[in-house]
Order: sequence, then C-alpha cells, then structure tokens
Amino acid sequence: MDTRLFKLAFLLMASQLLAICASAQIYMTKTGQTSFFSETPLENISAVNQQVAVLLSSASGEIAVRMQHRAFSFPNKLMQEHYNENYMETAKYPAASFTGKINEHIDYGKDGTFTVSAEGVLDIHGVKQKRVLRGQLVIDHGQCTLTSEFDVRLTDHNIQVPTLVIAKIAESISVKNKFVLTLKKNP
Repeated sequence: MDTRLFKLAFLLMASQLLAICASAQIYMTKTGQTSFFSETPLENISAVNQQVAVLLSSASGEIAVRMQHRAFSFPNKLMQEHYNENYMETAKYPAASFTGKINEHIDYGKDGTFTVSAEGVLDIHGVKQKRVLRGQLVIDHGQCTLTSEFDVRLTDHNIQVPTLVIAKIAESISVKNKFVLTLKKNP
C-alpha cells in the first residue's frame, strides 16, 4: 500500500478519535509490535510487525490500532510472499485494525499494573468481527505499555488455506501485542 494512503488513513483515524476526545490526553505510538505464531506438526510460522500505529484516549478509554500486513517480517521471504499474496491478499486488504473501548476506568496519573479488556471491532481480511480482547496496561512515569494475547480463527475472517498446505497452517493463529505508548504533545 502506498505510504501516503496509509498516512492519510492513520490521520483520519486519529482525527476521529481526537474529535471525540478533544479534552483528553492522547497516548500514541507508531512503532507498536504485533507478532503471530502458527504451530502445526509439519511447520511453525511466525512473523513480527514493528510498525503498528496505536492511539488511546485516557478520558474515554477509546483505542484505535492499525497495521499494514506488508510490514510483517518473516523468517524467510517465501513465507512472507505466500502470506501477502495467497492468504491475506494484501493488494485487496492491505491493513488490519481494531477500534474499541477499554472497559475499565484507569487513572492514567497513577503508576500501576492493571488488567484490562477492550470491546470493539477487529477488522482482518475485510471481515469485521466484534471481539473482547484482554490484556495488561502498565503505567510507569507517564508511559503506558499495553500488552495482549488472543487467537484469530482463519475461518472467522474468510482466510482460505489451499488443501495442499492445510496441514502446515494452524486453524487458529496466536497473536501477541506490545504497545509502548507515550503522551502526545500538543502543538
């Protein structure tokens, strides 16, 4: 996907979140990390994306996460090519996103570790699915670190696996996130 288009999409997402939360403090990153792992008896597949954009409003708890599929890095180029062309169809579905709201009220002015859940919409491969994702939020001297782990079933997002390689790809993929968010500076 054209980086200008990604930046525009991210700016639109940011402006929507900022409009809703005009008086809130916004925490953000453009270097969040998402990884996934598929384990089968024949082959393990893993990838990491370190260019995940995240916005979090401290006032409302609203969160927006967006990543480009092509930013995932694989152990070998053939896996990366198959992921982008055959499974995720990144020319048609270039990005994945989650938009939602953290359910728990958090005092972002106090350091601590909090168990959180966010209810929202996970959009992968053009299929939007309501999900509740659970994780941990650590606040330390004004910096927030949000971690979560969840599974994504391929059939839930109409991701087709050819029968020739079905034994090499798990039906459910384990996803891990680590987002280190800092307070957005006002211009």
